[in-house]
Amino acid sequence: MDFDLTDEQKMLKEMAYKFALNEFKPVSQECDEQEKYTPEIRKKAGENGLTGSWIPEEYGGAGVGFFGNCLITEEFSKIDMGIGLNIIASSFGCESILQYGSEEQKKTYLPQVCSGEKVSAGAYTEPNAGTDVAGYKTRAVKDGGDYVINGNKMFITNGSVCDFMVAQCITNPEEKKHNSFSLIIVPADARGISRNKIKGKMGIRSSDTAEIAFEEVRVSQSNLVGREGRGFMELMHFFDTTRIMVAAQGLGLSEACLEASIRYVKERTVFGAPLGTFQLTQKKLTEMAIMIEALRGLVYRAAWLADVGRPDYHLSAMAKFFSGQTAVLCANYAVELHGGYGYIEEYPVQKWYRDAKILEIYEGTKEAEIMTIGRKLQA
Repeated sequence: MDFDLTDEQKMLKEMAYKFALNEFKPVSQECDEQEKYTPEIRKKAGENGLTGSWIPEEYGGAGVGFFGNCLITEEFSKIDMGIGLNIIASSFGCESILQYGSEEQKKTYLPQVCSGEKVSAGAYTEPNAGTDVAGYKTRAVKDGGDYVINGNKMFITNGSVCDFMVAQCITNPEEKKHNSFSLIIVPADARGISRNKIKGKMGIRSSDTAEIAFEEVRVSQSNLVGREGRGFMELMHFFDTTRIMVAAQGLGLSEACLEASIRYVKERTVFGAPLGTFQLTQKKLTEMAIMIEALRGLVYRAAWLADVGRPDYHLSAMAKFFSGQTAVLCANYAVELHGGYGYIEEYPVQKWYRDAKILEIYEGTKEAEIMTIGRKLQA
């Protein structure tokens, strides 16, 4: 059993970190304040093989797998989780196309995303159904050779900037709930689609989030991903891998909080001694370090299992849950250790504090992860 990264993986981590340092850091505060999306950075990332990197080379990706994608995500999230998400999630939804799509669909959609030229989205969550995937109401009715789609989607990452989306729709209402759904590729410029950017988010403010409405939207039945009526199970398998990516976000953000805190407590003098010499300070740093190393083990193992063809939804849920817990704790401690300085925009810890909370909410709330893990334990 070898826990060391290969030379190629070490190079990938270093390249991703340097890219984020050079491209993210100069604009991080501006993008946060103005809720500014960053297509030019995404395109540069595509040129460097950092966009859709998990996609096999035959479809335009770098072929580094989910483990390599986690390494990139981790490094990006050390600098700016929102800008990093614009790159990492530019292929969001393509996981289902790669796993279940036709060869024509793979060759049509995946290379465009890997190059950084186009953006995909996963149109799943609805205004009254998030964690309750079986509660989605968007309908796709057959008409000739097309589907006609009506419904609404909410909190969609890349929703107002994507070129196409993979939408979860009811296609077989007469079947039992879990057998009534299908995944359908929908061009974002199709007639009948309206998209509204959601503003005023607490964190990851440079990442695009939108509400999408479908009104008599017509797409070809050839846009069906996988088998009709299997969309629910296909989406569950999709989460097996995307939750690992979210967990890697928390790992990177937590590492940044720890590194910044260590630097600060070495420099800050309190009562005539460095802040870092006090036991309460050391306790906080130690808790952060322990949780980060435990999280690293969960994230890396879950990603490795996905790459070797044995994705473990139980472990992915654990990694996602613990990532949120770790990031929120580390960001909170970082603000506390920085004192008043941690509360002002001059120091990035206040931004990390705001960004961290989403890790307990999106891609399955922490409560949903608990239910997933709890059911598995009693199976």
